Amino acid sequence: MCKCVCDFIKSHFDFKFYGTSWICLAVFISIFPMLIWMPQKYGFENGLLENIQMSVLFIAVYLGVTSKVNQPLFRFIALALSILIIREVNCGRTLFFPIPGEYHKYYSWSMLPWPWLGKTVHFLYGTWIAIVSLIFLKKKFYLDIWKMVKGIKLPVWNLFFMCLAMFMGAIAEKATNNNFIFEEAFELLFYVSFAGIIWLYSRNDNFKLSEENEPEN
Repeated sequence: MCKCVCDFIKSHFDFKFYGTSWICLAVFISIFPMLIWMPQKYGFENGLLENIQMSVLFIAVYLGVTSKVNQPLFRFIALALSILIIREVNCGRTLFFPIPGEYHKYYSWSMLPWPWLGKTVHFLYGTWIAIVSLIFLKKKFYLDIWKMVKGIKLPVWNLFFMCLAMFMGAIAEKATNNNFIFEEAFELLFYVSFAGIIWLYSRNDNFKLSEENEPEN
């Protein structure tokens, strides 16, 4: 029994520290000085940390679009990341509608002089989410992902940092009395970890899919 467990761990889990793992560790370590010294304003909507997050997301999209292996799946991942990008700017509201003379305050859609605009934007965003979801189901990417999980090694440290970031980000608001740096810094760690996983599965020889393991179009 013990041998079976050890063999399963060896065949499915990779405990090595790769370049992307070191980047995740560096981001994680940097969170502590950020919490101590970084002004809260850098964690506001459309602030420094959110713009760094956006940069990481665009890098992840680039990695997905330019992948040489498993192109249908990675291009879908790039497509799905567009939903996160749109979400990060609140469908564009925090880019285009800051309140003059105020900091970290933005007009809500209902406060704008064009009552139809908010409904239109949210309708388009909802439609885009539905289209991406339908592509996921029609192309049966859930089968490809399940096949990948069963048949390839998992980068333990990248997944650890990603799960840690998810957990800490989820409790950020309640546990820290709306500490914006805390929330946005761990959200950045999540995106960096996720981009690192895309890099490993699309570029690293220890992880990337071989031709025979690629999903059918």
